[in-house]
Amino acid sequence: MGSLVLPASGTVYLDTSIIIYSVEMHDVYWPSLVGLWEEARSGRIVIVSSELTVLETLVAPLAKKDGALIAAYERLFLASELRLLPITRATLREGARLRATLPSLRTPDTLHAASAAMAGCTMFLTNDEGFRRVSGLPCTILRDVAGT
Repeated sequence: MGSLVLPASGTVYLDTSIIIYSVEMHDVYWPSLVGLWEEARSGRIVIVSSELTVLETLVAPLAKKDGALIAAYERLFLASELRLLPITRATLREGARLRATLPSLRTPDTLHAASAAMAGCTMFLTNDEGFRRVSGLPCTILRDVAGT
């Protein structure tokens, strides 16, 4: 299992999958993510994600009526370590531009990429290889780090 190399400072964007691995303490990926959250707690980095993450993470727990998991996600959404970025009209326009140039990129993914770009993120952490196609997005694939 590899170690996630984080920027010395700056803003790290988390795709929804990384939020899920963190909250649910995924057996394979959580060990690589612990340091990320410690760095955020110390203030050396800022962790952000789109408000879209709220929708994407809560679907399965709501469908399963898993109150404990819903509460765990809600606690993270309110935690000081994570800042949720609003989906603004400018974000939607940038997402549309990305979707027009990369039609295979799904709309939710364009919103994540647009949010990260507009926030000036120094790292975009995901497990979705499709984000590599987004020019200028500082994409890190967790699977590559974790050696899976």
